[in-house]
Amino acid sequence: GEGLVEALVSATGGKMVSCQVTGPLGKKVRASYGLLGDDQGRTAVIEMAAASGLALVPREQRNPLLTTTYGTGELIREALDAGCRRIIVGIGGSATNDGGAGMAQSLGIRLLDDQGKDIPWGGAGLLQLERIDASGLDPRIQECEIVVASDVANPLCGPQGAAHVYGPQKGATPEMVIELDRGLARLAEVVRRDLGVEVLNVPGAGAAGGLGAGLMAFLGAKMRPGIELVLEAVELERKMAGAQLVFTGEGQINFQSAYGKVPVGVAQLAKRRGLPVIAVVGSIGSGAEAVYEKGIDAIVSIMNRPMALEEALVKENATKLLADASARTMMLLKLGSTIPAWD
Repeated sequence: GEGLVEALVSATGGKMVSCQVTGPLGKKVRASYGLLGDDQGRTAVIEMAAASGLALVPREQRNPLLTTTYGTGELIREALDAGCRRIIVGIGGSATNDGGAGMAQSLGIRLLDDQGKDIPWGGAGLLQLERIDASGLDPRIQECEIVVASDVANPLCGPQGAAHVYGPQKGATPEMVIELDRGLARLAEVVRRDLGVEVLNVPGAGAAGGLGAGLMAFLGAKMRPGIELVLEAVELERKMAGAQLVFTGEGQINFQSAYGKVPVGVAQLAKRRGLPVIAVVGSIGSGAEAVYEKGIDAIVSIMNRPMALEEALVKENATKLLADASARTMMLLKLGSTIPAWD
């Protein structure tokens, strides 16, 4: 999700590149991608959220039936134009549920209806899909290694799929979720028939509204846990040497976190060294207790009173809330050290 590019560029001494692309609602937006510094800029790292992210869509306009990943494809093309032949695509924080259809269209693949016309952008357009023509795919893709950095293992469709798990946070009503799920199932069916690629039940295919499936099907991408890429780049395991306690964090920790998001990735690395882990988070959501089985020992919310999300996200407020919560946590740890052990 957000922060992947900055983390990898910083860790490798790379640089940021800004360009104009198509946003999730079809309007032009400014987006940045990174060129890593440890291989002379031949590797690009892209956040799909920079071009197709939920933060780019006002709350009242969120509708995954309409939002598109077209701009993510444009970012990939910008990286190709810069000479990159290894591209890491982070696929967290999406506003979309189009299975990567827009991304594919921007790179030359045609997704056609029963009249031979291009299907419209958005998750709803997938219901009209009858045929895929991949003959126009940018030929440079064949020269590339494309790595998908994802923190979730959800399949494309079904109760744990993209539409049902993530659709509501992108503005989908229960009725829309059913329609979106049908569209992704149709995409998987046509991809299997026309491209010979099976994506329906591949772990991670449902990430970013099915963009995981689209990157694998259309660009031959390989999935890899995003947390692994970041932990390697920042050498976190080496930095844990000599530590006694590990802190990690997330905006909201909930049932989704147990599917391999950052806090669990950090916790699993810490457990190799037998270290306790505390997650300091913005808020605690439904099903958060699942992370206790994944290596996190305690959760601390930074919220000290009821407040609107918009207020909590103001940088000055968030900084103070985090500092205060951290201080309270350390006071409790200090108190605990004075209490005799009990069973």
